[in-house]
Amino acid sequence: MLQGIAFYLLSAVAVVSGLLVVTARNPVHSVLWLILAFFSSAGLFVLLGAEFLAMLLVVVYVGAVAVLFLFVVMMLDVDFVRLREGYATYLPLAAIVAGVLLAEMVMISIVVVQGGAASDAVAPAVATADASNVETIGRVLYTDYIYFFQAAGIVLLIAMIGAIVLTLRKKPSVRRQDPGAQTNRDRKTSVEIKGVVTGAGVTGEELR
Repeated sequence: MLQGIAFYLLSAVAVVSGLLVVTARNPVHSVLWLILAFFSSAGLFVLLGAEFLAMLLVVVYVGAVAVLFLFVVMMLDVDFVRLREGYATYLPLAAIVAGVLLAEMVMISIVVVQGGAASDAVAPAVATADASNVETIGRVLYTDYIYFFQAAGIVLLIAMIGAIVLTLRKKPSVRRQDPGAQTNRDRKTSVEIKGVVTGAGVTGEELR
């Protein structure tokens, strides 16, 4: 009974939060509603017994992605009034796409309810008393899907390097550190002993 109440409550919060993400006028409020939707989805994963996925959803999406969205929205001076000028123009196309996605989700839900979602030839890995969900996911991920996992890591590494290369700009007016010169410094070039008179202090010229 309590699980049923928690399921319907979290589902309702997730659906309402998802709608408010799209319909909120303030982009900061949209990101906050998105964080609430992530928390509600994590609660649903906990009810399904997938606590590892719930932890990933909170740590990765709420702790990194949503916070990044929030900082980007707050720091960038984006003219959202100008972005909404073409809202009425693209509304029919958006309605068609939303209708297609809704129809697909309804069809998939009907198939799952009828018991045809999983094939009889492929048995999904299920956590047992001897192995937790984390251990079961690790075994499947690093045995059956190791090549896909490595390929995804390479793609993310390339994307990270590309983002650094695209955003790195060397300007002559900006002072940059030289790690090699800092590491190779010795005591003679980095330390200078000054004889300071008691009560006189140190002048700016001496500090330079």
